[in-house]
Amino acid sequence: MTTELRSGATGPATAAETPRRRAKADRREALLDAAARLFAERGFAGVSIEDLGGAVGVSGPAVYRHFESKQAVLAALLIDVSEGLLDGGRACIAGAGTARDALESLVAFHVDFALAQPDVIRAQDRDLDSLSLSDAARVRTLQRTYVELWVDVLEQLRDDDRRSLRVRAHAVFGLINSTPHSSRAHTPSRPPRAVVGSLLREMALNCLLG
Repeated sequence: MTTELRSGATGPATAAETPRRRAKADRREALLDAAARLFAERGFAGVSIEDLGGAVGVSGPAVYRHFESKQAVLAALLIDVSEGLLDGGRACIAGAGTARDALESLVAFHVDFALAQPDVIRAQDRDLDSLSLSDAARVRTLQRTYVELWVDVLEQLRDDDRRSLRVRAHAVFGLINSTPHSSRAHTPSRPPRAVVGSLLREMALNCLLG
């Protein structure tokens, strides 16, 4: 959340406000990180505003300086990540030389996301319906647009109709996004993250192109 500088502010006043804006942005990010972890662990209903504040070392009421409600925290978390996926997907395609390159870039991007943000995926799986209708619709619209990026690329690589390509894309998301459900299992037999990522990329491409 960004606060506009006062009209007419110059020199020292402007410089003095910059650290405050940065600190406010950092606290917002810290709250969202804590929310992802707590929502993933306990579910939306099991987390209070006081829990969120305590997780970043502030009082519960201090959370309201950044978000108007607990529901607004969840909305910011899921909308931010959905916008990030869409922007990242577009960047993958824009930077690719061929459709195959674009697909491999999309797969690698989504695998990296799933391995880095397991709590966000778990929170959405459990609590998307806790959003307001308008926020839930926005998340779904952003994510449908992201899916269509994949379908557009697949259409250049396979002689299938878009409905079939969409099924393939969703199957791959299910494969990749299932990883967070076992990411907290600390067992000696669990392979390192780099190995998991390589396996997911290989399986995803086989599913999409096989």
